[in-house]
Amino acid sequence: MRNFMIALSVGISLTACAKSLDISYVKLTHGVDASAGGDSAYIVATPSATYYLEKSGGGLSSMLDKDGVDWLGFHKETGSGHKGEYRGFPNAVHKQDGNYFHAMNSGTDPSTSIVDIETDNHVRIVVKSENEKWTGHYDFYPDRLDFTMTRVSPGHKYWVQYEGVPGGEMDRTDFRYSSADAQRHLIDEEFIGDLPSPEWMAFGDPDSPRMLYMLQHADDSHPNDYVSRPDMTVLGFGRRNKNKFLTVPHKFSIGFIESTNYQDVKTTMEAITQSP
Repeated sequence: MRNFMIALSVGISLTACAKSLDISYVKLTHGVDASAGGDSAYIVATPSATYYLEKSGGGLSSMLDKDGVDWLGFHKETGSGHKGEYRGFPNAVHKQDGNYFHAMNSGTDPSTSIVDIETDNHVRIVVKSENEKWTGHYDFYPDRLDFTMTRVSPGHKYWVQYEGVPGGEMDRTDFRYSSADAQRHLIDEEFIGDLPSPEWMAFGDPDSPRMLYMLQHADDSHPNDYVSRPDMTVLGFGRRNKNKFLTVPHKFSIGFIESTNYQDVKTTMEAITQSP
């Protein structure tokens, strides 16, 4: 009953609710993300998460866990900064031949999108920038979302980021793990460097039984810096300060793992990198 009520509250169809015990479903519906400002969105429900992908902005505005908690917390109010308008995933193209793959705020340029694949366990949405210089694929699976930047504007660079709120709100009791070591680090501890392969970082809240992770599938030598803000995380693969480093197509995964144990997270990251 609890899952049923949560599903209704976030706009998932009754069909998706009926599949809530099916570990392999991926269900696409269309609606709006009211919490983000009401823009049109693809709503993708899976056993592990519900994703809101804005159709015009081309980025995630919300990512809800099994309990209906949003770990992104985007809203487009101009001037809200780290408290809303900067948040999201992948927030990839910033002042590099446009501003794309970000939930729509005052600085985002529009994109177009199409549903390319829709099956019971895989939905692919292709997003193309308005200037047709950038293309990205969102592949939704039962256990995760893969984002692949498939076309890069010649001579330009991008990054891929998780800018959000672990457990629904950023506070100093939140924590993170990474491939750099097996230690639990407090959320305000920075990481400046290149994560060892497989490159990943995961974020947790002491009141949540799960963590949100972000993973880069290919190893490289670019920085994967993490810095905290008072109101959100700033994890950037291919980012240092305001500098971007990624120039070729790459694939990234984001999702939830139902554990806060370091070894469980590490094992899951290694398994994902070996998946097709």
